Amino acid sequence: MTNVPLRWGIMGTGGIAGAFAQDLQLTGSGVVAAVGSRSAGSAERFAAELSIPTRHSSYEALANDPDVDVVYVATPHPMHHANARLALEAGKPVLVEKPFTMNADEARDLVELARAENLFLMEAMWTRFLPHIRHIRELLPQLGDIVTVAADHGQWFAEDPAFRLFAPELGGGALLDLGIYPVSFASMILGAPERVAAMATPAFTGVDAQTSMLFGYASGAQAVLTCTLSAVSPTTATIVGTDARIEIDGPFYAPASFTLIPREGERSRFDYVDEGRGLRHQADEVALRLAAGETESPLMPLDETVSIMTTMDEVLAATRT
Repeated sequence: MTNVPLRWGIMGTGGIAGAFAQDLQLTGSGVVAAVGSRSAGSAERFAAELSIPTRHSSYEALANDPDVDVVYVATPHPMHHANARLALEAGKPVLVEKPFTMNADEARDLVELARAENLFLMEAMWTRFLPHIRHIRELLPQLGDIVTVAADHGQWFAEDPAFRLFAPELGGGALLDLGIYPVSFASMILGAPERVAAMATPAFTGVDAQTSMLFGYASGAQAVLTCTLSAVSPTTATIVGTDARIEIDGPFYAPASFTLIPREGERSRFDYVDEGRGLRHQADEVALRLAAGETESPLMPLDETVSIMTTMDEVLAATRT
């Protein structure tokens, strides 16, 4: 990792942008150098609250700031494609909040641009970089053949048409905001599904309030995934193999502990305690890859990000038939 901290520019001033900025303070790999917003007042407030030295009243100004080494796109989902493109066209490496884009076509466009310009690009699926997930990936061979993956992500939100999760124009709905975690988790374990079945229940604004998914794979494995805006679910995950299974405590997508349970013999408990929200690990990953001169992360490859967005498209299509 480089000895000189990366100077991050943050596009957006919402909750995830603030959480990332706060977690970045726990690393030695980077600092927030600037924030950009469409509103000067929003940028000023965000910068003052987090002691960020530079604030911009446009995303263009942030992307072209010579004192910014890397851009984190933390704007609403429908803006990810345009905002990430803006930063890439300015010659900046980019970390894009999940979901990466609204659909697979937009994802492919960003990947093609980044590769054409030889620039780093990564989806901010921060779960991939957490210590317990890294450990689980090392343990997967002990499970034998994977039979089933199950994961859920449910949170309760008051019904407010102005709130982004209920607003269609802001990319609202359970699938894009919450379901991306179980879908990405299943992809990490099993890859892209051959078959996708799904059912959705609409919210009062027309976005999906709840979506349940069943994925089938060439190996015969299945993934059972759910997400909802209407209730707090266990937010746990399980990987079931012929020789053993792994049960991850909730919320599985954040710093969590887990249990390895063999078909025969004693179970093993692995407890993890992590400082902060868990977002700092993806920032360290970006710094590590940039210092090595790499343009993507092997833990969250761009081709897999496109594959995940393709699966999300298939889920949405399945809920409309």
